[in-house]
Amino acid sequence: MAEGGSAATGATGADAAGWARTRAWVERSLRPGDRIDAVVGLRGGWTSQMRRIEVAGADEPYSLVLRSFVKPFYVKHAWGLLTREADVLRLLAGTNVPAARLHGVDADAEHCDHPSLLMSLLPGRLRLDGTDLDRESELLAAQLVAIHGLSVPEAARPRDYEAWTGPERVRLPGSPSRPDVWQRAVEVIRRPPPPYRPRFLHRDFHPGNVLFGGEGHDLAVTGVVDWVETSWGPADLDVAHCSTALALLHGVRAGMRLADDYAAAGGLLSDDPADHLYWRVLDALAYAPDAEKVAEPWRELGRADLTPAVLTERLERYLVALFRRYG
Repeated sequence: MAEGGSAATGATGADAAGWARTRAWVERSLRPGDRIDAVVGLRGGWTSQMRRIEVAGADEPYSLVLRSFVKPFYVKHAWGLLTREADVLRLLAGTNVPAARLHGVDADAEHCDHPSLLMSLLPGRLRLDGTDLDRESELLAAQLVAIHGLSVPEAARPRDYEAWTGPERVRLPGSPSRPDVWQRAVEVIRRPPPPYRPRFLHRDFHPGNVLFGGEGHDLAVTGVVDWVETSWGPADLDVAHCSTALALLHGVRAGMRLADDYAAAGGLLSDDPADHLYWRVLDALAYAPDAEKVAEPWRELGRADLTPAVLTERLERYLVALFRRYG
């Protein structure tokens, strides 16, 4: 299906403002005889404006997805983000990772109204409702193992990972029920990062960026989207990020299960529980105090139950579970 800050699945009606130059650029990228037939806005993205481009092809119709950065912060950083994503999509084209095909990129808005990237539309849909959660966790874990197992030439490796919070930057809840838990969590990440074997990381891998097709035994991952944060770093960090998202979406059990499914699929994580705890807590605290950054697009996609209060409580319970198991 489509892709975005947390991927996208629904239509809202495309905004025509600030679109004329971008449309002309898209049209120039099409094959001779192809033309734009319709443009549909996509919901669910936080960082980007997403559009699905329906193309009347000379042979048969097909669809593309356009990502445009319109928020000032992301426009400022668009060249690095979109150039990285374009490079990653080129790299993944020759692998078994189900990623979109790159059709064009205008990272500095030389031709478009806003910095933009054009890619193929992937099949499938998001699954945020928790249906068949155990099978979904197994598939997410197996997909992560495949991503981390990619052999990437040194010259093609992405940038080293960046931590998204730190002990001096954590925003703690205003009135937590367990302040001792939050303070202990901050203390965990005061240590230097543990040593690790570097891997190719998606870096924003979670259920909002993974598309599925089929049901039951036929359920399968059909697409992995949003590669702007791709990094070189510890596999533990990708597992930690997806685990936190699962805990927020579906509760502590889901968040604690993914690492076990990752190991069962052949993935390798830190042998030292204290090191693994560091990466898990580092990621969890990046969502504090209430995970609003990801909750907004999740609510747009039907999870109205994910209020700030619910997410803060789940995050706290998840930290407690991490300490019980690894600390």
